Amino acid sequence: MTARRHVLALDQGTTGSTALVLDADGRVVGRGYAELPQYFPRPGWVEHDPEEIWATVEQAARAALAAAKVPGAGVAAVGITNQRETTIVWERATGVPIHRAIVWQCRRTAPACDRLRAQGVEPLVRARTGLVLDAYFSGTKIGWLLDAVPGARARAERGELAFGTVDAWLLWKLTGGRVHATDASNASRTLLLDLATGDWDEELLELFGVPRAVLPAVVASSGVAGETAGPGWLPRGVPVAGLAGDQQAALFGQACHAPGLAKNTYGTGCFLLLNTGPARVASARGLLTTIAWRRGGETTYALEGGVFIAGAALQWLRDGLEILRSAAESEALARSVSDTGGVYFVPAFVGLGAPHWDMYARGTIVGLTRGTTRAHLARAALEAIAFQSRDVLEAMVADAGLALAELRVDGGAAANDFLCQFQADVLDVAVLRPAVIETTALGAGYLAGLGAGLWRSLDEVARRWTVARRFTPAMPAGERAERYGGWCRAVERAKSWATDH
Repeated sequence: MTARRHVLALDQGTTGSTALVLDADGRVVGRGYAELPQYFPRPGWVEHDPEEIWATVEQAARAALAAAKVPGAGVAAVGITNQRETTIVWERATGVPIHRAIVWQCRRTAPACDRLRAQGVEPLVRARTGLVLDAYFSGTKIGWLLDAVPGARARAERGELAFGTVDAWLLWKLTGGRVHATDASNASRTLLLDLATGDWDEELLELFGVPRAVLPAVVASSGVAGETAGPGWLPRGVPVAGLAGDQQAALFGQACHAPGLAKNTYGTGCFLLLNTGPARVASARGLLTTIAWRRGGETTYALEGGVFIAGAALQWLRDGLEILRSAAESEALARSVSDTGGVYFVPAFVGLGAPHWDMYARGTIVGLTRGTTRAHLARAALEAIAFQSRDVLEAMVADAGLALAELRVDGGAAANDFLCQFQADVLDVAVLRPAVIETTALGAGYLAGLGAGLWRSLDEVARRWTVARRFTPAMPAGERAERYGGWCRAVERAKSWATDH
């Protein structure tokens, strides 16, 4: 019989699914990846096919297990991390989705948020959930689906339909439909969870028109949530023991287990989280208070600032304008020019997130001249990622009342040395890149290993986190202030689009 000494971590993201196999020492011994299509039926609308989500997870998992030369019987636990606010509703009886998934980036429910804001309910929502009233979150997406699909609302009220963020959908599929649950970190992203009680809030459910019968159970982020039903690449009975939203999983995977530690993940979007421990810090500057994870009966909280478009801006330069052959090419292009030639690129394709929260801002490029080249645009796109992160960090430091000594970075774009150095320069803070930058999947794996008893303590996990490179600020203070001032002016141009049109 094969000994179960490995953890399979499934990271289902916006543009693809990644799987890692970790050995008993927490080392990555196998990887797999599958790209996920996105659909854009109308301007500002973004969708996924839930069955394609599942298919890419299966493809990535099979590849990772094959690369590790680990049979399914050697897996001790499965961890899941996911794009968080993306909303799926499916039939309980058949497991068939009633509509494509509504992706976190989608702005179709912005008018619904406006109507609720006009009713004066945003202070209540903010106080209960720690979130702002925005189309980003799941609450209004669920309501839209139940109203847009004929008969769905009545079926939901009869208990025939199930809602889930992607973690719940994958858990349902892995367990053969036996378990309908989400973890506390994902639940805290729906606009429906009361942070004080850790449970669904009846007043919020009524406000957003969401029947309680459609909701999953809320479980711990680390602990056995269910067992596999034998999907083909795993045997029956493997515990699914880790669940967390992607950004919370990255915080855990970066060993930011103590209050005051922060990380930034560069993916499709860009997300900066600060561990605040057992304290729910309310933001006065447009940040979110969120559950980082729940384990051992205790809840850890975080302050979060989300940038909607980061790596996706490079994808647009590649696929939309076709001026990049690959996102990786952006670094060499950026280094080929000494600066952007005065160009600023605000990639507000789906509005602006923290700390601006402007649903109607739109992408803007300012400072173009006849001398502007694709190299200037590539550099401006990378600088925009760093500038948006500074917007968030300034608000975070002010809310938390502390000075950050370092920023731990991860995600695909963290491999870009130019971006990491520019980030350190514009923040005037050291940027630390770990040896493994796939810390989102790593965090899910660590939560699962702890939940299944493969590892026993946070210290045992934290010892596995190592720094590969440290980027030290080198930009003169005057230049830093001048460059950031230009960025702030460009953002105001992007925000004025709605009022001008």
